[in-house]
Amino acid sequence: MTARAPRSLLVWKGLPDGDRSTRRCQDAADGADLLVRSGELTDEELAGVGVLLLLAGHETTANMIALGTMCLLRKPDQWEALRADASLMDSAVEELLRYLTIIQFGSRRTALEDLEFGGHRIPAGSTVVACLPSANRDAEHFPGDPDQLDVHRPYSPHLAFGHGIHQCLGQQLARVELKAALSALMDRFPTLRLAVPVDRVPMRDDMLVYGVHELPVTW
Repeated sequence: MTARAPRSLLVWKGLPDGDRSTRRCQDAADGADLLVRSGELTDEELAGVGVLLLLAGHETTANMIALGTMCLLRKPDQWEALRADASLMDSAVEELLRYLTIIQFGSRRTALEDLEFGGHRIPAGSTVVACLPSANRDAEHFPGDPDQLDVHRPYSPHLAFGHGIHQCLGQQLARVELKAALSALMDRFPTLRLAVPVDRVPMRDDMLVYGVHELPVTW
């Protein structure tokens, strides 16, 4: 899909009926058009796909790049270690995903039967919301101090992309994008640093997808 595809699906429901009918008959220009022309999805489903692609396919990765850069810059030893040894990039990306977990309360599940977890009884039919950051900082699972960012940390499976059959479908693409973006930043701006104290960086802690509203830097 092209970059415009998710947004074109988002405006789909706002089009007049005649315009929607016309577009369903036009030649496909991108992946969004293919979905429209297939006739297999309702207007509501097409708009839903647009929301999913925009949030899951763009906003999460964009915020992860900015937030990961901020975390590395606030720990200059981590930035320099990664810049000096490109072979650490794979483990560094996994560590940033674990450490940040930007979808903090995205895993909602329903108990199919009565069960006990962590000393708490959960009746069948109850909604359970998993706190992914807590799981990704479990000291019994991650060696060393899990509350610290460490690009040298040995890989251990994390829950940044969920678990089981509900894992993020785009996780491999997200990993590639993170590696490419961080590598390019380090190559192009080796002296990159924060332009303001970290406590003055405006955070997106009031939104579903955690990140920064902006990241002032200098070099």
